[in-house]
Amino acid sequence: MATIKVRDPYAVKMVRGPYVKLKPHPLAVSNKDELVDLLARLKRPLAVDLFCGAGGLSLGLAEAGFDVILGVDNDEFALETHRAYHPGLSANWDLGNDAVVEEVANFIRTLGVTLIAGGPPCQAFSRVGRSGLRNLVRQGVRPEHDMRKDLWQAFLWIVSIARPTAVLMENVPDMALDRDMWILRSMVDELELMGYSVEERVVPAWEYGVPQTRSRLILIGLAHGVRFDWPVPAATEINLRNAIGDLPEVGGGWRPDNGDDPSDPVASGWANYPLVPQTEFQREMRKGLTGRLTHRLYDHITRPVREDDALAFAQMDSTTRYADIDEHLKRYRSDIFDDKYKRLDWNGLSRTITAHIAKDGYGFIHPEQDRTITVREAARIQTFPDHVRFAGPPSAAFRQIGNAVPPMLANHLGRAVLDSLHYSHAEPWSTRDISKTLATWFRRRKRLTTPWLKAESRWQVIQAETMWSRLARDHVQEAWAATRQLVTPADSLEPSNLKALELYAKIRGRSDRLELVKSAAKWFVAHPAAIGRNAEAPELAAAPGVNSTVADLAVLVCPSYSEDRDEPVLVINGVLRVAARFLGENVEHKNRYSDGRLAVARLIGGEDRAQDAHLALMELAASTCTAGRSPDCGHCPLLDGCKFAAENCYQEVLEITNLAV
Repeated sequence: MATIKVRDPYAVKMVRGPYVKLKPHPLAVSNKDELVDLLARLKRPLAVDLFCGAGGLSLGLAEAGFDVILGVDNDEFALETHRAYHPGLSANWDLGNDAVVEEVANFIRTLGVTLIAGGPPCQAFSRVGRSGLRNLVRQGVRPEHDMRKDLWQAFLWIVSIARPTAVLMENVPDMALDRDMWILRSMVDELELMGYSVEERVVPAWEYGVPQTRSRLILIGLAHGVRFDWPVPAATEINLRNAIGDLPEVGGGWRPDNGDDPSDPVASGWANYPLVPQTEFQREMRKGLTGRLTHRLYDHITRPVREDDALAFAQMDSTTRYADIDEHLKRYRSDIFDDKYKRLDWNGLSRTITAHIAKDGYGFIHPEQDRTITVREAARIQTFPDHVRFAGPPSAAFRQIGNAVPPMLANHLGRAVLDSLHYSHAEPWSTRDISKTLATWFRRRKRLTTPWLKAESRWQVIQAETMWSRLARDHVQEAWAATRQLVTPADSLEPSNLKALELYAKIRGRSDRLELVKSAAKWFVAHPAAIGRNAEAPELAAAPGVNSTVADLAVLVCPSYSEDRDEPVLVINGVLRVAARFLGENVEHKNRYSDGRLAVARLIGGEDRAQDAHLALMELAASTCTAGRSPDCGHCPLLDGCKFAAENCYQEVLEITNLAV
């Protein structure tokens, strides 16, 4: 029986308006042979943009000094947009298909490109067997899994074959911030195996002139050990008034009355632009419109506004929550959709523009006018210049804009890549080298300041960390020697052992902590699988008295036997202090779960030795790289590359190494 579709009376109207058909760039080509012929006419460094979308990244790279000669995506509207503004080939090739990836990689290798850039779609990242990715490069074996779910591996595979001088990958910060950061750590490890020096960072786009609260994960790899120097942030932020304050007032659902000529996008879909740009940002956005186009504004259209929405919008300022709106105007549950409606602030940054704006603009209500933002306003907030239009209907334009890398951010990154290649400063260390140094030091260290970092069982870690953490150094060694034989929860509950444990806890003033240990031991005896070597940290943390930090440490010290085990990247026990000092970055006082964890990941790497390297950071923090201004730098295995030591401990190092004069 046929399904009858009933119209939802509360459905959001799609944005309707001019259907934009774009003419190809004068140097656009339609196939590989034509692209090869074109190369002789291009003089600037060549770049490839994989998963290019509408070309936000490509536009920025072109402004920085590259010719983006190849863009690959599977969205025809986005490819039409890309084709209109770049020389070369904009191709719909399936990078989820192994055979296509192989062919594309070998073709790119023949082009002699300087840069391969791209942002693999993040919606379906999956974690495959750890051996699969290693085989990818080292043995030339393709991993046995669905490439469509792991397009980041397709990107890496193309790089491994094409071997450009530089690699730029952007993505959402969440790609790096899962518990074990395995995807990012694996990418860094494999790129370093290919000979690239690698830098990765969560970059706040607003620091580079993008007027929105958008952060992106950026990974840069440069061949031949060349160091990448990050671009210097701008002195001031661009607020919304600076960005879109010059755009004329329009009502929701307004459409230009100059007609719609799909054959001539320049002649259709425009409104009058009666003003002169007032800010440097506005002048930058308008500079591509000259001559008869100077006073035209394209795509300044948005969806119609329902009558009840207009009344709700009128009640709002930039601080109003959805829950504050009059009840009779609400169409959604305010306890679930507390931020459903959001009026933007002239004096602040916009929310992050995403592809979802094509379906729902309620999170982007104009700072003054009672409507959602227009296509052109969204493009401005993403830093697309006003001369750039987007193929297809307005809903497709919104989607392309939301999926894009802000061109202004891409411009800064592209210039930094070219500058770094030009000056060719050597990168003094690699993640693989540091990880190996740390792991070797930890394995050889006979007497640990935190001895349970080499425990035999997870229970030993849980008991010792709960009972003896922050105990004086000499007392820690004594306590560990007295209790290390308690390998299982049952051992700790055995009457004679428990009596001795109670006595020692009383002597050291830890009786209250012993009660936590006893509660946990009883629970684990009743739930033995929860402390087995295949249990993950959340199962350990289910026990009374065991917090998530202790559970994570137990899993790190005694990992699962599974090949796909969870090895969490932890910012505990002073590891942030060590990372901050070594890198010379203030990660201790930034977001510890983004900047901090990225800094730790840069030191521990993605190989099998990462576990020992991570534990080494904890031991260093407790024994050598202690808090305060006088760490024992002369006995630190990271001395040679440490920026803190170079700036603060030079004389001490000379004395210890008998080089003082």
